[in-house]
Amino acid sequence: MYTYWLTFMGKMKIYSRTVAVSLIVSFLLCFSAFAERNDGTFRVGLKKLKLDSKNRLAARVESKQEKPLRAYRLGDSGDADVVVLKNYLDAQYYGEIAIGTPPQKFTVVFDTGSSNLWVPSSKCYFSLACLLHPKYKSSRSSTYEKNGKAAAIHYGTGAIAGFFSNDAVTVGDLVVKDQEFIEATKEPGITFVVAKFDGILGLGFQEISVGKAAPVWYNMLKQGLIKEPVFSFWLNRNADEEEGGELVFGGVDPNHFKGKHTYVPVTQKGYWQFDMGDVLIGGAPTGFCESGCSAIADSGTSLLAGPTTIITMINHAIGAAGVVSQQCKTVVDQYGQTILDLLLSETQPKKICSQIGLCTFDGTRGVSMGIESVVDKENAKLSNGVGDAACSACEMAVVWIQSQLRQNMTQERILNYVNELCERLPSPMGESAVDCAQLSTMPTVSLTIGGKVFDLAPEEYVLKVGEGPVAQCISGFIALDVAPPRGPLWILGDVFMGKYHTVFDFGNEQVGFAEAA
Repeated sequence: MYTYWLTFMGKMKIYSRTVAVSLIVSFLLCFSAFAERNDGTFRVGLKKLKLDSKNRLAARVESKQEKPLRAYRLGDSGDADVVVLKNYLDAQYYGEIAIGTPPQKFTVVFDTGSSNLWVPSSKCYFSLACLLHPKYKSSRSSTYEKNGKAAAIHYGTGAIAGFFSNDAVTVGDLVVKDQEFIEATKEPGITFVVAKFDGILGLGFQEISVGKAAPVWYNMLKQGLIKEPVFSFWLNRNADEEEGGELVFGGVDPNHFKGKHTYVPVTQKGYWQFDMGDVLIGGAPTGFCESGCSAIADSGTSLLAGPTTIITMINHAIGAAGVVSQQCKTVVDQYGQTILDLLLSETQPKKICSQIGLCTFDGTRGVSMGIESVVDKENAKLSNGVGDAACSACEMAVVWIQSQLRQNMTQERILNYVNELCERLPSPMGESAVDCAQLSTMPTVSLTIGGKVFDLAPEEYVLKVGEGPVAQCISGFIALDVAPPRGPLWILGDVFMGKYHTVFDFGNEQVGFAEAA
């Protein structure tokens, strides 16, 4: 997850400090998933209660440290285990686990965008984050088994490092024996200092697990703790309610969705990745993903991340305040008419920027003039930053002009529109704010998944903090560019999963979405 933390680092003063820091943490975690194929973001505080065979509340477990939360067991056969999540300002969802015998409690992000479990170690001496969070003490556990294998997870702006250990891990009412996890001995930077959570419990595939450690979810199945190879999320977007959400291992809770789920197959094991169709703004197709994009469902990301090209169009449509990109405006001023003429002459769009000299063409897409081959790492190191920016600006302008030509706009209006989009480009740190008073005028933004259109209304994609004149509104969209062949990639974080109940069907390798209830 994704995604929102980075966004606010650059202009934290614009927003509530508490919310800004929370968003920054989440984005760093999300971004890391793509930088190093491992990552996490959010935090969940949770307690459990049991239900009888009719799903009635049966018991309450008290926490000495914070207000008790509820968790349930569905049915009386142990077929499913439900963990109730805590929601912090719609930006962090976190829950409680325990490691060792007797149990040592930690709050973790249940993150479908990574696959390892890690918590701070008692052997972490020099990282501030370790001083501010509970630490695992192996000497106090009778079920601890020494492992010692070194481990490191690298994030976009930070990292954790430590070593593997084995111990019993308790999640809800389930006790997973001999679980391999990471004791973090180094947590540099501010990311984990300000985090609400202590660690991360990954729910991704083993293919992206550091050290190829079996994820907790795999061992739940292997040890027969869960019968059905399915887990599901319901995230409550009302941050004022005590019950922040629900994570069900072994099934779904029919009380938290409407109708039937739309399922799409996992296209690449690692993340919960699938194919996504076109993106619509106010019901109008953008054409950006009409030939297909990839997306992942990521519970560890707060916002909804996508390619800068399309996020900029969304920012323009919703009136989000970004940072003016002079490079973009320069490219449009010098080459906008040329791009438009080439498109009208039916030149292949992917070759236009190389044809006018701003990019080279590698057979599938434009690349910076400073890089002869996308696989030539030595040349890539010599890439010119200005050249990269001009190439990227040109490629975005091609997409933007294409979208307007489909709507039969005049050439003058098209070029003015593209210049306006340049002004809506997110800053390097991604932040964007919107006017709370204009929510009713903002368009619906829709994603096409499995042939079905999934709508997000303004009140669903805007994070609103406070009420009245002090209210602050933050766009739920953030730019994140992932190059082919893995990209263009969308990260459907909590903004999307809050609207749509999400099922992760491990047995059939598919992801399902239905309107949350």
